[in-house]
Amino acid sequence: MKQSILIRGVRAVDGTQDAVCDILIQDGRIAKIAAQISADADLLLDGSGLAAMPGLFDMHVHFRDPGQTHKEDLQTGCAAALAGGVTGVLCMPNTTPPMDAPAQLREFLERAAQTGVSVYQAGCLTKGLQGKELADYAALKAAGAAALSDDGRPVPTEELMEEALRRADAEDLLVVSHCEDLGIINGGIINLGRISEQLGVRGMDRRSEDSITERDLALAAKTDTRVHICHVSTRGSVDAVRQAKARGAKVSCETAPHYFMLTEEKLLARDADYRMNPPLRTEDDRKAIIEGILDGTIDCIITDHAPHTAAEKADFETAPNGVVGLETSLSATLTAFYHTGLLELRDIVRLMSDAPRRLLGLPQCTISEGAAAELILVNPALEWTVDPELLHSKSKNTVWKGMTLKGKPVITITDGVIRYADPSVEIKGGISE
Repeated sequence: MKQSILIRGVRAVDGTQDAVCDILIQDGRIAKIAAQISADADLLLDGSGLAAMPGLFDMHVHFRDPGQTHKEDLQTGCAAALAGGVTGVLCMPNTTPPMDAPAQLREFLERAAQTGVSVYQAGCLTKGLQGKELADYAALKAAGAAALSDDGRPVPTEELMEEALRRADAEDLLVVSHCEDLGIINGGIINLGRISEQLGVRGMDRRSEDSITERDLALAAKTDTRVHICHVSTRGSVDAVRQAKARGAKVSCETAPHYFMLTEEKLLARDADYRMNPPLRTEDDRKAIIEGILDGTIDCIITDHAPHTAAEKADFETAPNGVVGLETSLSATLTAFYHTGLLELRDIVRLMSDAPRRLLGLPQCTISEGAAAELILVNPALEWTVDPELLHSKSKNTVWKGMTLKGKPVITITDGVIRYADPSVEIKGGISE
């Protein structure tokens, strides 16, 4: 049941404002924003020291549903999202079976409608993610697909990728490209370089990412179609996207917090929780990612939330790649950019809320009168140490374990309902003023 909520003295931040105000929520919408509001409300929140921001959107997550629900499922994935201030997600299609069948995609979205999170699903670029034959894009779109991807694998040939871009453009669906040359990777498990040599393990050459990034950017320019480059991690890929944008190509890209905060040095612990694909790179790459975010080359910050069980991650050399990140992404971004003075809160709104929705052609989320009440309250000053056992995800494979981050979402509201509340926040009931 929807309740009216009055938020007192909160700093409202979105693309058009940054001011302290009261916010009244009624019947699932923002009914009023003013310096002071006198109104009856079921719940009262003290917004002092907090920022109200539009709900975040993560356009690259894996909920492992269907088929791998021992790692994560729709319910636990959405719980993790809400705890991280994420009110909308785009799920990748490398489920079991892959999301290439309209009936399967439709069934998943029907279940997702009850979660309190706006869950969108990407359909497969190729049937079964096999890279041999294109999926039926028109049928997938009719079933509700919001984008197309073979994430986890590249489209193997230039010819097939060009055809995919043309057909996706005809259906007005964004192609989300996993840029990796499997021949170059050749069994590598961490970044190829000093650390892989020191550990005596096979490395992942950056040419794998850079070459396919360059190929897909060139194909987008050739066909005058859109392409979105997944999880950028190298200086070469950042530079390639920057140059493609300067030439007017319809390209965009994303990165994740671990690429702008951590480096391959973390792998010296031989802990598979620091293994993901693409891998943690060098300090020069980390700096390049930061530069790309600051100059607008990188459009959005995602998590590539990829849960795996403790048993699966137990062996450093044989463990699957991937880390969880939904509950820590905003905190990591605030730590790296807001508290260092590199970005303002409205910049973070652009990167983590506005841009991904714009790229997918979805309605924007705003803090404005009449808008749907889909917002988060953030305590920018709250310092907290990440304890994996307290995460809402089924899996605990986080790179942030034991680290202290500064800033945290403490309230998440969707459809006018409080979906997540941090214990640090007091919610008063029965207010009549």
